[in-house]
Amino acid sequence: MSWHPQYRSSKFRHVYGKAASKEKCYDCVPITHNVHDNHFCAVNPHFIAVVTECAGGGAFLVIPIHQTGKLDPHYPKVCGHKGSVLDIKWNPFNDFVIASCSEDATVKIWDIPKHLLTRNVTSPKKELLGHVRRVGLIEWHPTANNILFSSGYDYKIMIWNLDTKEAVISNPVKILDAHKDVVLSMSFNTDGSLLATACRDRKIRLLDPRAGTVLQEASYKSHRVNKVLFLGNVKKLFSTGTSRWNNRQIALWDQNDLSVPLLEEDLDGSSGLLFPFYDSDTHMLYVVGKGDGNIRYYEISPEKPYLNYLMEYRSHLPQKGIGMMPKRGLEVSACEIFRFYKLIPTKSLIEPISMIVPRRSESYQEDIYPLTTGAQPALTAQEWLNGVNKGPLLVSLRPGSGAVNSLPQFLEPEPLMKTTDLSQHQGRGGRMPLEDMQKPSEIEDSRRQLKVEEKLPKNEQMCLSNGFDIFECPPPKTENELLQMFYRQQEEIRRLRELVNQRDIQIKQLELELRNLCMDTGSY
Repeated sequence: MSWHPQYRSSKFRHVYGKAASKEKCYDCVPITHNVHDNHFCAVNPHFIAVVTECAGGGAFLVIPIHQTGKLDPHYPKVCGHKGSVLDIKWNPFNDFVIASCSEDATVKIWDIPKHLLTRNVTSPKKELLGHVRRVGLIEWHPTANNILFSSGYDYKIMIWNLDTKEAVISNPVKILDAHKDVVLSMSFNTDGSLLATACRDRKIRLLDPRAGTVLQEASYKSHRVNKVLFLGNVKKLFSTGTSRWNNRQIALWDQNDLSVPLLEEDLDGSSGLLFPFYDSDTHMLYVVGKGDGNIRYYEISPEKPYLNYLMEYRSHLPQKGIGMMPKRGLEVSACEIFRFYKLIPTKSLIEPISMIVPRRSESYQEDIYPLTTGAQPALTAQEWLNGVNKGPLLVSLRPGSGAVNSLPQFLEPEPLMKTTDLSQHQGRGGRMPLEDMQKPSEIEDSRRQLKVEEKLPKNEQMCLSNGFDIFECPPPKTENELLQMFYRQQEEIRRLRELVNQRDIQIKQLELELRNLCMDTGSY
């Protein structure tokens, strides 16, 4: 009989939540009092958008991410809806485009200027007219550019193609009418070929969005679902809801069999909704409670027990909504693996909460930052509508590195074959001709030149930080902020020195290889 230890090894066992200091919070923000069950907040590396309370119509604020502290009461708003704004989402491939939906049954697409807002934005870039009742949910497609999904109280999900010149679009490319009640939640798998929905009829449905067909349907009566989430490429679904006894409950489902959940667990007796967030890079799952200050986090594993509880962040300040920073906006030098933006309407405050892996080393921790989803689309809207599926384009979070290009993936097998041929020749006691030996080195040299040429413009754009001028950030207001900026610059100088040292070592290694190669060919 094999002995299994009760503990499990994990590099995320000691992850802890750290709330930002008062200077780094957003104060005096008029957060909405709407009772709709949504996040009411959207974040990207440049802006934080939050739905606000206003008299007549609906509006939301767009604040530069570095503009912390007290907000001017006359700060300009994005206001063009005739009813309350119910959901806002940033375009994942354009940090200056945001979508909003409202009780006025419309969806609007807004262009946010790169400079600071000086007056209210009232005219949208596009207006989507198709729903006959209020629109409660919107979701951008994860890999295709300019594809937007909207769900309304008319029980319909509409798919919009924004790659058109019309300012007003009244005909969606597809209407999904498989639901018999209001859709409470939508979630895509990694390549966006499948859509999972949670409906008010307490059923989870798995749909093919382009065909409009229901592939799977869960009608498990003891779990009344509110939110559903795809767990990356693990082929599992995670849902939050309530049990028969109105306890808050979480459940894990097999994507191919939704008849019975793999796991079901009651959390507590509170009445607030549970918002799930999944980080496919670290396989960590966060469950945020609405109306309380808790954030529970788990680690997902492919084998039983599937869900491994790690810890819980607790706060006495209850959150009404929550925003999430994309991975490309995190502070990798502080080993930050996730960041929430917590809406606290009782104090008119937005509080950032960083999830941090405790590490002593100050260098880049490659094991906790694998390649992650970048800001470039993998497909055009028309390609996706034509039936093409493609995973997201990945980037490295290492400072100074550029986007991962798909071209080298097709070039890699060729040198691998050549190196195996080289080892076979050496294994037989023979040597390769000089011409054959020069071919791999020529390929490597040309590839290095290509990489250098690709990296140069990206490094030149680093000062713009994805098109946003760093020098437009507000100057440091306090001595602490000035010191922090100084330390960041020192850290950047240290990193650059490390890069230079690594390049020097690589050059010396290549010189040695070249010298050995010349000696081998001379003796031959």
